[in-house]
Amino acid sequence: MSPEASMSQKIAVIGLGSMGMGAALSLHRARFAVAGCDLSPDLRARFIEAGGSASESAIEAAAGASGVVVMVVNAAQTEAVLFGENGAAAVMAKGGVILSCATMSPDDARRLANLAESQGLLYLDAPISGGSIKAAAGTITVMASGSQAAFAAARPVLLAIAETVYELGDAAGLGAAYKIVNQLLAGVHIAAACEAMTFASKLGLDLDSVYKVITASAGNSWMFENRVPHILDNDYSPRSAIDIFTKDLGIIAAMGQKENFPLPVASTALQLFLATAAAGMGRDDDASVARMIAQVTGLTLPQRKTT
Repeated sequence: MSPEASMSQKIAVIGLGSMGMGAALSLHRARFAVAGCDLSPDLRARFIEAGGSASESAIEAAAGASGVVVMVVNAAQTEAVLFGENGAAAVMAKGGVILSCATMSPDDARRLANLAESQGLLYLDAPISGGSIKAAAGTITVMASGSQAAFAAARPVLLAIAETVYELGDAAGLGAAYKIVNQLLAGVHIAAACEAMTFASKLGLDLDSVYKVITASAGNSWMFENRVPHILDNDYSPRSAIDIFTKDLGIIAAMGQKENFPLPVASTALQLFLATAAAGMGRDDDASVARMIAQVTGLTLPQRKTT
């Protein structure tokens, strides 16, 4: 799409959190007319300062938009901002495309796709991964499924916000299912990294050295490499919060029960995240699982702060 064409195309981004803000800024850099929507006045002000427009109301942000990117917490919020009172779907351009990015069950994705299609809109089941840094750089991964028409309509947006787009099938729900598998692994890996580092502390090991050794060894994982520095720096400001994984692993547990499928490792990880939330750290960084384990076991983790 030429810069002139993108400038004439309005895209609404609903949810200006860490991922949504990055997507909105990436679309703005690609010269779309971007309207942000968030309940937070601070986030709206930040996006306006960057050159976009923003409002508290989804119906205002989405008026006349050819595409709406929904980056809220869950299926319930997605449904509310799209199809609830003052929802975006009612005012989008005819034949517009919805990119639904929240982690949700495949059943919810299929249900929302049916609602969109009943209103003459296209729906791309498009959960995302990569974190806030990649979102800000426009290099997230998208696990997408939907009709070819939905992919075609969404492609200019995807090119602006993502480095990798997996086209996983022609039916909504497939993208959601892939993301659920990813979140199972992500949650387990975070919990395992936190358990390993607190165990290393109990053994009296130098935690900086543990990090160097493990990241060069077979026990490493992307989550270990990414989250353990938060522990080492005593910096639990939320990049991805504990509450995200109580939600996502909760979805996984419910799906396992529905399918009569055992998920013992994911279930254990869920209990660790729930315990951390119960200890008052639900809105803190998900590496706070290490803090919870340290509290229970009487350990002292690194106290230095980042500058």
